[in-house]
Parts: sequence; C-alpha cells; structure tokens
Amino acid sequence: MERIAFFPYFCTGTDDRRERDRSLLLLSTMNIEDQIQTLEQKVEALIRDDPGVFLVEVRIKPTNNVKVFVDADDGLSIDKLVQYNRRLYKNIEESSFFPGGDFSLEVSSPGLDEPLKLHRQYLKNVGRDVEVIGKDGIKTEGKLLRATEAEIVVEEEKGKNKKKEIVTHTIPFDNIKATKIQIKF
Repeated sequence: MERIAFFPYFCTGTDDRRERDRSLLLLSTMNIEDQIQTLEQKVEALIRDDPGVFLVEVRIKPTNNVKVFVDADDGLSIDKLVQYNRRLYKNIEESSFFPGGDFSLEVSSPGLDEPLKLHRQYLKNVGRDVEVIGKDGIKTEGKLLRATEAEIVVEEEKGKNKKKEIVTHTIPFDNIKATKIQIKF
C-alpha cells in the first residue's frame, strides 16, 4: 500500500472578493506548479472542441483564487467565457481539487494590461499597435507587422509631419521582456 504524505497547515489570507480575513486549510500534497499543470489539463480538455480557442495562462493565488486566461483567434464572447467558467468550476468542485470547495474561479480573456505570452497571440494581433520592452530595457512602440516563430517585426513612426520617418525593427523573441497592446485615440 502506497503512503501519501499529508501535511495540513493553516494560514490567514484575504479573499479579495469578500474583503475579509479567513483561515485557510492548505494541503501540501501538490506544489503550486503541479496544481497549475493539473488545472491547465482540465482547461485544455474543456476547450478541446473549440479549435480557435487556446489557453494562455493559469494563476493560483495563496487564497485559492484561480485565474484562467483563455483567448481565441477571432475573439471570445462573454457568453462563451461564462460557459467555460461554469463547466470548469463544476469540474474543480466535483474533483475536490481544493479542500472543502474553498476556492474562487475567474475565467477571462487577457486584458490590455496583460502582456502577450504566446506566439498565437502575436499572430492574432498583427496590425495592432504594440509596446515592446526588450530585455535590455529599450522600449519600441509601433505597429506589429508580422510574427514568425523566431521574431516579430514592428514598424515605428519617428518624428512628426514633414520630418516623419518610418523605422522597421526586427526583434527576436529571445530579446523580448514584454509586449503589450496599445490603444491609441
């Protein structure tokens, strides 16, 4: 018979949605990376039938607040996100993934404040304005013209009116710290 280590411990945390302190019983049978990997598998199974939809990231806060970011090549409706949320919540609850059902779940598409993480997101956003921060700290702002497996091409406008010049930057993914979509009015 195999023995499983069981080390419960208590900690206090604040549930952001309820804005109150509470005591959490945390089970350390799985580390956070294992929990994230298991949840990623659950999400992948959930979205498998929608080929245009893809998982971007899963985050788990110490208060068992689970954030799942999914995206789609052609955008996601709120109704679809609600459907994923309900199905995933039921799946997590039925599998007793969190002791006593002590968790909250948010399923959303990445907002504008979230950096692009996957090559597929770069492809989806070709033609949009982006801000690229290099690993050297240099910022490049411009229109995302293209994304290959190895690099992106950004077209930057420098100067104004008659002195305006267009500079094209080819930036390898290895040199990118973060890329965010920019909204210009």
